[in-house]
Amino acid sequence: MNHAPKLLAGLIALALLTGITTSDSKLNDRQRALHALNRLAFGPRPGEVDAVMKDGVDRWIERQLHPEGIPDRAVEARIAALPTMTLSNAQIVKTYYEPVLMARKKANAEGKSGDLEKEEVRRELMRDIPMNQRPQVVMNELVAQRILRAAESDRQLNEVMVDFWMNHFNIFSGKGLDRFLLTSYERDVIRPHIWGRFEDLLMATAKSPAMLFYLDNARSMAAPENRPVMQQRGFGGRFGFGRRAMMQRAQFQGKEGGLNENYAREIMELHTLGVDAGYTQKDVTELARVLTGWSISRERDGSGEGAAFVFRPQMHDAGAKIVLGIRFAPGGGIEEGERMIHVLAHQPATAHRIALKLCQRLVADEPPPALVDRVAKKFLMTDGDLRQTVRAVIESPEFWDPASYRAKVKSPFEYTISAVRAVNAQITDPAPIARALQQIGEPLYGAQPPTGYSDKADVWINTGALMNRLNFALSLASNKLPGVHGDVVALMQALIPAGQAADASHSVEALALALTGGNLTQETRNTIKSRIVESRIVDRKVPSVDPWDNTQLPTVAGLILGSPEFQRQ
Repeated sequence: MNHAPKLLAGLIALALLTGITTSDSKLNDRQRALHALNRLAFGPRPGEVDAVMKDGVDRWIERQLHPEGIPDRAVEARIAALPTMTLSNAQIVKTYYEPVLMARKKANAEGKSGDLEKEEVRRELMRDIPMNQRPQVVMNELVAQRILRAAESDRQLNEVMVDFWMNHFNIFSGKGLDRFLLTSYERDVIRPHIWGRFEDLLMATAKSPAMLFYLDNARSMAAPENRPVMQQRGFGGRFGFGRRAMMQRAQFQGKEGGLNENYAREIMELHTLGVDAGYTQKDVTELARVLTGWSISRERDGSGEGAAFVFRPQMHDAGAKIVLGIRFAPGGGIEEGERMIHVLAHQPATAHRIALKLCQRLVADEPPPALVDRVAKKFLMTDGDLRQTVRAVIESPEFWDPASYRAKVKSPFEYTISAVRAVNAQITDPAPIARALQQIGEPLYGAQPPTGYSDKADVWINTGALMNRLNFALSLASNKLPGVHGDVVALMQALIPAGQAADASHSVEALALALTGGNLTQETRNTIKSRIVESRIVDRKVPSVDPWDNTQLPTVAGLILGSPEFQRQ
């Protein structure tokens, strides 16, 4: 058995955990351009470092902070070709979810005995659903657009921030109906708000059907004694008058369900204040009461389009409440929740949490406290202006400190996309990249806990995951990923000066500069060269001094893409 790949992955893990040191007191112009492209983008494409240097790093950053001014027609055209990307929640549910429900219902009716027979009937009925209307189409296209935007969009910082906020306000696609609601969630809730005020983004997520379903607030209701069911005019005259109305009220009051604290807890612990902000379990319970009635509409409600936000007064807790010292008199409605979201969005603890997470993403896993404090202050001074808050991080001395250069380890998503960009690969089918993300450990929309995926290195560094990264890199560089096409040989030909021999030494150095933007350590260089020599001896049974040829270039490129130097940003 060949243990070399596992040994190499172990060496990479050790190098990533050890970190790097630099004696530079200031980043030079090339390092600044590379640093910006690694942190504020998903890595450079060939020639992009030089282009940013020529245009000016500060000018490039200013444009990235205003993505609305960057034309992105080619990518938008590709996204427009994905049918589900323009559909509403109701349209997606009707087209892709309701056929599944009908198949299940029919299977239950036709299954003669036992769960196994019903499952077989359901599978048979599912096979009758046209391929372009099957549920997996929705998630396949959502994942595809995310990969395409990250790899090909010129609005790179925008895509970095989409990734950041999709994790901050995480929703797990594996939870039932959410796989059909995530398209609108990303398109209509996250993307339009990431450069505006935090309060608006927070409010949009709070009223998102995807979030209401994921954290169970859609079915949270007041205790029977606190429901305003006897005040029919308070909620649109639902029951009317007379004996029939009395029976309806009694039936609703006995309806199963109750208070659910999941969303109230997570909006304070994860989305705003943080776990150590000093609130109590009583505050969580009271906030959950405030947010009762925030739910999801159904077409049969007569409340508008299905699968949209709706406030249900008949489910709302109409009693008095106190949250974080703020008193609510009896008889309130939706305005109670809106007021609390405003309060949460403007708390100093919220400013600190958002500042900390942004600094962890853009600067270091353990950012300097003084930097976090300054960014939090900017957040509060600008009424939670996210563009100005991100700008405060980027313009800080800490962001440009040589100690921050290559100090972070790429997440699987950052790694795979940066590798695709580094070899200038063209994506005709994003599915192999999606499968690679699953193998490496970060399937898009696949984080089950509300914390989302981490920005910290220790979560991602283990031998198994690094072996999968290395396998992906070798497959990518060798053009063995169907639908993802690059040409390392052509890239190499542009790097070796005319008349210079393309031997192992020149190839490694030239490709290292092209793919990592800098030099490899002697240890990495020796490891790559020894692997190449070893593979030539094994494959061709020739001495190690056998002349070098271009057949080895994809392997060299793959090993460089798997090196510690490339996996750092």
